[in-house]
Amino acid sequence: MFKGEKKVVCVTGGSGFIGSYLVSLLLNRGYTVHATVQDLKDEKETKHLEALQGAETKLRLYQIDLLNYDSILAAINSTHGVFHVASPCTVDRVVDPERQLLDPAIKGTINVLKAAKESGVKRVVVTSSVSAITPSPTWPADVVKREECWTDTDYCKEKEVNFVSENLHIFRGNVSLIVGRKRRSRYKVLCD
Repeated sequence: MFKGEKKVVCVTGGSGFIGSYLVSLLLNRGYTVHATVQDLKDEKETKHLEALQGAETKLRLYQIDLLNYDSILAAINSTHGVFHVASPCTVDRVVDPERQLLDPAIKGTINVLKAAKESGVKRVVVTSSVSAITPSPTWPADVVKREECWTDTDYCKEKEVNFVSENLHIFRGNVSLIVGRKRRSRYKVLCD
């Protein structure tokens, strides 16, 4: 990835399901990792990361808020690469989609990219969330959903983005819906 350089990278969303596995992989490959979490005092976010092999010497945890540029800059500073895995995703009731989902996803990603540029980071990998493409009944059924398909915010506001909680009895599982922090969800995923 970064041959011949100091191998220091940042993983935003380090306590999440994907983020924690990425942190583990990077530590196993000899990288020093700056992993971000929402709350350093919450053992559900930190304990599993601190238990990883190599964490004692090569892992540094940072508490960030995606909407707080300075907190992101502190985590990214002095790294050579950034994996931006943090993304708001919830199966709980969403009252204000713009504040709860859109602002952290969009403004948070912009903050990460600006901090990476300011810090001289050479590579950035950005992931997304299934929340970016909440299906709308107005989408034609015969059209393949691609990068041009984004969440219909008016539809989400109308439905309060509560599909999973309102329709749990029909929910079977969705590989693209990985809910993080390696915690057990109050929702059960049933697989046939």
